[in-house]
Amino acid sequence: MLATEFERVSMPLAEPFGIARGVQTEAENVVVRIEDEGGMTGVGAAAPSSHYGETADTVEAVLPDLLSVVEAVGDAHAIDRIEREMAETVRRNPAARTAVSIALHDLAAKRLGVPLYRLWGLDPSRTPTSSYTVGLDDLDTMREKTAEAYEAGYDVLKVKLGTDRDRAIIEAVRDEAPGVTIRVDANEAWTPREAVEMTEFLADHGVEFVEQPVPAEDYEGLKFVYDHGALPIAADESCITADDIPRIADRVDIANLKLMKCGGLTEAKRAIHAARAHGLEVMLGCMIETNAAIAAGCHLAPLLDYADLDGSLLLADDPYEGVPMPNGEIDLEALDRPGTGAQRR
Repeated sequence: MLATEFERVSMPLAEPFGIARGVQTEAENVVVRIEDEGGMTGVGAAAPSSHYGETADTVEAVLPDLLSVVEAVGDAHAIDRIEREMAETVRRNPAARTAVSIALHDLAAKRLGVPLYRLWGLDPSRTPTSSYTVGLDDLDTMREKTAEAYEAGYDVLKVKLGTDRDRAIIEAVRDEAPGVTIRVDANEAWTPREAVEMTEFLADHGVEFVEQPVPAEDYEGLKFVYDHGALPIAADESCITADDIPRIADRVDIANLKLMKCGGLTEAKRAIHAARAHGLEVMLGCMIETNAAIAAGCHLAPLLDYADLDGSLLLADDPYEGVPMPNGEIDLEALDRPGTGAQRR
């Protein structure tokens, strides 16, 4: 027998966080708990994005139906069956399904007394360094945020672009953080020709790759940038689930996956393997999330080339702690508890 519950958690950000589509000052997550008959509890969380048609309201609306599947099956280790039946019960709402998936995986690993990466048989020493994101703001503020991240020891920065001052932003970031790896994310803001021109400028400033330079549905534009640009290209908004991998395979170099887009940990692993089969590199990103969600993504790190799992660091006060990640180093070997490692502070 399994008992389930969920609660909505509103968390202010440490500072306003801007991207090309707008500015966020608060994150609303929905935390899910699944408890077995022995009192052991798995925890997960949904970080819905209105860009993909989800809000905290929609998550709360569908969770009773999803959790009824969990209770009907009643076995924390029947994860594949539960995730399949949840997808049949609620066709969309991937963040809501992800919260349940994470809680199930957390509980299953806890019942076996192992961290999640060991349940999957992964090598904890093979984890990429997570980037730290510098959100859009006025130029002086972005300089200040870059300097703070650099002084804190972050070696990989992801810089949000998509303005009429993108070149000045990159010049300022490079001035404040010499020697660090810089990645940029345009969040669909450029035309294909603008993107090609920007890649030439960005390459001259030592940028590693460009994420989602053109609108998600512009697959021909993505192909144009891939063919003519000076840097590797990553797809984010153009890549939601494993089904999207074949569509982007000859248009980008990197598939950027997110648990909240794909609908759960099982689907995330399918997407990773699909990307590998199509010759793509893989990055795992995140929304602005509590560690009740981020921690699960960290356990996928040995399967990745790149990680962007800094969502909890943007919160003023995360009620959960997760996998140790000093300066972006995902340290699974330092995790001293089973499951995902997420627990209340």
